[in-house]
Amino acid sequence: MILVFVHELGHFWAARAFGMRVDRFSIGFPPNILKKRFGETEYVLGLTPLGGYVKIAGMIDESMDTDFKDTAPQPDEFRSKPLWQRMIVISAGVIMNMVLAGVIFFVLTWSFGDSRVAHTEDGSVFVMDSSVAALDIGIQTGDRLLAIGGHEYDPGGDLIPLSALLVDDLTFEVEREGQRITLDGPGNIMTRVQELQAGGLFGLGIYTWPSALGSVAPDMPAEAAGLQVGDQITAINGSSIRYWPELTDHIRNSGGEPLELTWVRDDGQISVEHQAAVTPVMNTVSCDYVLGIGLGQTLVEFGPLNSARIGVSDVWNNTRTIAASLWRIVAGKESVRENLGGPVMVANVIGQAASSGPRPFWHIVAVLSITLAIVNILPIPVLDGGHLVFLFYELFARKEPPIKVRMFLQQAGMVLLLVLMAFLITNDVIRAFSSRGDADVVEAPKTCEVVETEAG
Repeated sequence: MILVFVHELGHFWAARAFGMRVDRFSIGFPPNILKKRFGETEYVLGLTPLGGYVKIAGMIDESMDTDFKDTAPQPDEFRSKPLWQRMIVISAGVIMNMVLAGVIFFVLTWSFGDSRVAHTEDGSVFVMDSSVAALDIGIQTGDRLLAIGGHEYDPGGDLIPLSALLVDDLTFEVEREGQRITLDGPGNIMTRVQELQAGGLFGLGIYTWPSALGSVAPDMPAEAAGLQVGDQITAINGSSIRYWPELTDHIRNSGGEPLELTWVRDDGQISVEHQAAVTPVMNTVSCDYVLGIGLGQTLVEFGPLNSARIGVSDVWNNTRTIAASLWRIVAGKESVRENLGGPVMVANVIGQAASSGPRPFWHIVAVLSITLAIVNILPIPVLDGGHLVFLFYELFARKEPPIKVRMFLQQAGMVLLLVLMAFLITNDVIRAFSSRGDADVVEAPKTCEVVETEAG
């Protein structure tokens, strides 16, 4: 509800700044659990956490109150203020959500920096066997990804950004055995990505992570075998490997049997090849076999100015991605059921992010803040975008729309939102039960050999 509070606070501050009377500031909807009046404003906390509203005197809003229509406009009412002031008041909630997102991205970048995962020097990719989407496209392990949707691909990224996939004519250009090949992407790329994420894969299941070690945990098999940070594992049991997913797959499927590792160590002058037999141990949390090694990452720190620049860039990139995603859903290019969620899904996403630490949690809060802003600016009566439509009508027609018309459209918009919310909640429940059913079948409760480990 913090995002709703910030949104409504924007309307409240703007209205008060222009001398408008605010009769009610409500977070949540009835039944009310708290109600207190300070000055001319009544502050309300509702039990139904589906939004909020600021009731500004002389304005037709969610309260559908039109008692003022038979009285002359008062100086402290919304309807008596200049058009530009009313536009600012209506836009202030969306602006506050965008500002909040920018501040969060700024603080995260300045506080945590940017952890960049190592990537193959030539930009070649590894495709997971379970990545049906990538395999359907025709991308193969060893391909060098050159462009997505006509835009040059930066091999420094560890994942393909969703924003690069949201184009009408999605193509992938790769270099394979010296030849440049163009591959057609699926029309429902968002839905395909969602399916892969449900299976535990990121993006399209395409990775550029090399089999170089970024960390070696103490008192674990890898350290005991002499492996060090920076070593590049080149073979397991005689089978050549280049990519991190290949390495971890071999280890997980080892069954605890010894693995003959071959690795290369570069001391700055010469590269020396090493070999050793290493026996994986069981991680009692994940029930996976592990060696105690981690993927290579580099932490890049930023000062306040660069952090602010990155914060603005993150807001812009996320806004483009979310807006393009919504447009693809509305245009029928993506599955509504697979890509839209309601409060149950949002709570689940926030819970998962919170369990992963402060950075993932606040990142998802920033993304949700942008999403709230975009949804509110849609030209639907009851939403901020609907109010702006009325004001733009007034701007060009030189008169306000009739109150009866506004009331009818407000009521229609409210019905539409209630129907949409009911659909989203139902969709959340169906998705939750489907996921639970799948988990019962596929992921039976695990029991694994108890071996004390310090790292995965």
